[in-house]
Amino acid sequence: MIGPLTDAVIEAATVDAVRRSLAEDVDERGDVTAALVPESARGHLAITAREAGVVAGSRCAITAFAHVDPTLVVTWHCPDGTTIGPGDLVAEVHGSFRSILTAERTALNFLGHLSGIASLTAQFVAAVHEANPNTQVLDTRKTTPLLRTLEKAAVVAGGGKNHRMGLSDAVLIKDNHLGAMSVTEAVRRSKELHPTLEVEVECDMVDQALEAVAAGAEAVLLDNMTPEQVAAAVLAIRSAGGAATRIEVSGGVTLATAPLFAAAGADWISVGALTHSSRVLDFGLDLMTTSASSMRENDPCS
Repeated sequence: MIGPLTDAVIEAATVDAVRRSLAEDVDERGDVTAALVPESARGHLAITAREAGVVAGSRCAITAFAHVDPTLVVTWHCPDGTTIGPGDLVAEVHGSFRSILTAERTALNFLGHLSGIASLTAQFVAAVHEANPNTQVLDTRKTTPLLRTLEKAAVVAGGGKNHRMGLSDAVLIKDNHLGAMSVTEAVRRSKELHPTLEVEVECDMVDQALEAVAAGAEAVLLDNMTPEQVAAAVLAIRSAGGAATRIEVSGGVTLATAPLFAAAGADWISVGALTHSSRVLDFGLDLMTTSASSMRENDPCS
């Protein structure tokens, strides 16, 4: 498991992703529909939640408005990690009506996608914590190409933890690697080639896990096992001297089964669905038809 993503890394990923997204949406001809709006027109619009969830991606939305027009004023009420409900005021945007309309879809695309990840993560974290408060929910590398940093930051906003960012962060020996060598040999070679990195071995049988522990692996990944099999494996590993071995569970984990794996004694539960199957959270950007003070009564962060 990697350490927390740094602010500088997230900021760089945000700027790059927003720049590329805006270039995809607006070419040298500009926003031909927004051009219909009088250049002098000013707008005061509100971003509101249309359903319950957890906010993530605020930095991307703010950056999108700023890149389109640095004179736009964005007041963000709900930082990433905030739990929101339908109708809650998330942000306000003031300034050129044309500019707001041009940035709208890029800003909401990032906000909805990343908040969807945070919201699903929060559901998993709540379900797991109720069964075993010591079990952590982790993401995987099953992320949208080129959006990994932002999606992993969204997992953190939802209360989850990050697994490997990439293939250089830790040694994870999977079944395909073991097609060319034994567990013991794979762990030994890992220690020789990468003495500063943690070594984890994917296991689909208890005997493999015990071999990994004996060889010195810091973690084992119990793959595609039932909760009953995980409970038996945890007992065997702990009894064999693997008291400090971190035990991860992965493979088709759902909201229904995650608590069962936590109760079985898993330290980590990695869930690819957090990033590859989350549903977009619905937000709207609309003219503020009521007073700002009235709208702020629905601000969960005030």
